[in-house]
Amino acid sequence: MLGFWSKPLATLLVLTLFTLPLWAAFGPLTALAAFCASLVWWLARHLRNLYRLRQWLRNPSFETVPQGSGMWESTFAALCRLMRNQSRSESKLSLALQRFRQAGAAVPEGMVILDEEDRIEWCNPEAELHFGIDLSRDGRQHVTYLVRNPQFAEYLASPNFSEPLVIRLPRNLEVTLSIQLVPYGDQQKLLFSRDISRFVRVETMRRDFVSNVSHELRTPLTVLSGFLETILDMPKLDSEIARRTLRLMQDQAQRMQRLVEDLLTLSRLESAPTVPRDEPVDVPSLLHALHRDALALSAGRHRVLLQIESEDWITGSEDDLRSAFGNLISNAIRYTPGDGEVSMRWERQGENAAFVIEDSGIGIDAEHVPRLTERFYRVDRGRSRASGGTGLGLAIVKHVMSRHQGRLEIASEPGRGSRFTALFPAQRIAAPDAGVQKSA
Repeated sequence: MLGFWSKPLATLLVLTLFTLPLWAAFGPLTALAAFCASLVWWLARHLRNLYRLRQWLRNPSFETVPQGSGMWESTFAALCRLMRNQSRSESKLSLALQRFRQAGAAVPEGMVILDEEDRIEWCNPEAELHFGIDLSRDGRQHVTYLVRNPQFAEYLASPNFSEPLVIRLPRNLEVTLSIQLVPYGDQQKLLFSRDISRFVRVETMRRDFVSNVSHELRTPLTVLSGFLETILDMPKLDSEIARRTLRLMQDQAQRMQRLVEDLLTLSRLESAPTVPRDEPVDVPSLLHALHRDALALSAGRHRVLLQIESEDWITGSEDDLRSAFGNLISNAIRYTPGDGEVSMRWERQGENAAFVIEDSGIGIDAEHVPRLTERFYRVDRGRSRASGGTGLGLAIVKHVMSRHQGRLEIASEPGRGSRFTALFPAQRIAAPDAGVQKSA
């Protein structure tokens, strides 16, 4: 404190000492006038510095700190140090805030910061996507104005946030969100959201799989058990009845065998390495063999045509491709009425190699097409089981195409048949003599 007042006191002492000789030489009035004039000059300097300080405080910045002398020099120097420290603190805070926002934006889950009144203070892009909000537009809005869901409002008002809330929002009913609130600070909350739609679909498929396997196996087992009881209860077994009964039992046993084989194939594809063995497959020869099998399966009931418009081979697994193409062909024959037509083509479509199979069968409604590759998904359960299919064929095709970096395209219209296209990328196409070169 004494250091601050030392310069003003020294100035007053100098003025006093300056007026003493004037007092002795010219008298007290002259000395008093000189002292007052010097004091006014000294106060004017202070007022000027105060004015400069007042002007600077209206728009303070480090670059425009005023310059002064005496006690004002130390004051302005202190302001300069204060502004420098403040600038450093602001830079650190700005950098920390930027890093926080970058980290929040990189979080794969949605994150919303709510204040004590549940208004949105900040959110990351994932939360904007989940809840359909825009931070620049919806900041400071109450979260329930934007997330309109009665369950969410109840969850927000409840005192217990230990368990997450699973909801679907009206804006997108296909998306299922898991929401968790975490209180922190002074009555603030963190709202985390996670898209669990894929897990919900997997769980639904798992339940459907168990249910459908049970139904698929129960039907043939019921038939077998029923006929066995009938045979055992017959006092005299008629040979014609026995042959017919045993033939039906054999059909059901073969159906269960096909189901088990397809389940094992699907299990093998799912547990096998993502990329199959790199071996050239003579697709034209494979399709000729499958065409003969198709003719046998049709037994003359359909016109089964094969067109080889490309000599391309495919690099991959011959067993997998045989299974995929065979399932597409058998499906086309099973779901095409008698006197219908099933055509197969091996061709180039741009840079891709394509196996296309078309039929003149019953066709499929557009709403069912996206789910056809699910296990045991059936458009018409009665007709599907009567045709002898296992419900796993297209699921197997999907896995095979995925392992070969290809894709399956489905186009169908009720009453006008269906077209299934298995597309293979350019990197999977091999020259017709690739197998010979490789063995050489």
